[in-house]
Amino acid sequence: MRASPAPAPPEATALEFHDLTVAYHTKPVLWDVDLSVPSGHLVAVVGPNGAGKSTLLKSALGLVPLSSGYVRVFGQAYDDVRTRVAYVPQRESVDWDFPASVFDVVLMGRYGRRGWFRRPDAGDRRTAREALERVGMAEYADRQISRLSGGQQQRTFLARALAQDADLYMMDEPFAGVDAVTERAIIALLRELRDRGRTVVCVHHDLQTVREYFDWVVLLNMRLVAAGPVDEAFLTEKLQATYGGRLGILETAATQLLTERQGRSTK
Repeated sequence: MRASPAPAPPEATALEFHDLTVAYHTKPVLWDVDLSVPSGHLVAVVGPNGAGKSTLLKSALGLVPLSSGYVRVFGQAYDDVRTRVAYVPQRESVDWDFPASVFDVVLMGRYGRRGWFRRPDAGDRRTAREALERVGMAEYADRQISRLSGGQQQRTFLARALAQDADLYMMDEPFAGVDAVTERAIIALLRELRDRGRTVVCVHHDLQTVREYFDWVVLLNMRLVAAGPVDEAFLTEKLQATYGGRLGILETAATQLLTERQGRSTK
């Protein structure tokens, strides 16, 4: 009896950006970025407004043209591994008036594996229901997405990403505009994914929670300032280089927001 082949080892690098430059109408948004993101980590991408954080994710997904350089996902072009990647866009960029139910949106996460011209089967529907249960949205499965709160909308898109059963999850500000309960639920799920060997990359704006939530960080301000384990890269001098004179203002505002959030969560 022939022995089964050993499983292939997981790729050491989930994302690689080499000499990446992206410009909108000749105005550079990202400039000469060289970055390797290791697999199996929970990664925060932080930087000031206009730093190119969302553009970094979109460049990996082929959603924006590159002026120079290239991006590799698990060592390959994105089109060759797209079924291994899930993307959660900013909530504000989604047309929530689109006539679809919560279940329909989550089920869309299965089409990448099946193709748009093959109807989802019972297994796909079961996976979609399980994803809704994991984010606490099962009771809203038949509700139109236009009738959801901000936190419910974010949970729905997270469920769609979970239904894809991806190896790499890229999320653009998944905690923006959600309540404290939803935020705790989301980070618990992201940690679970990381603990199962998946890679999660999040654009994140709350400096106060970076050390608590993430184990790897990318500091970006058009150019790459620093990247690495949080204990090595998330340092005051590197944050100062990323944010400049705005760092003190941001820290004061973040501290006030955190105090208010903790007060609400204890009521």
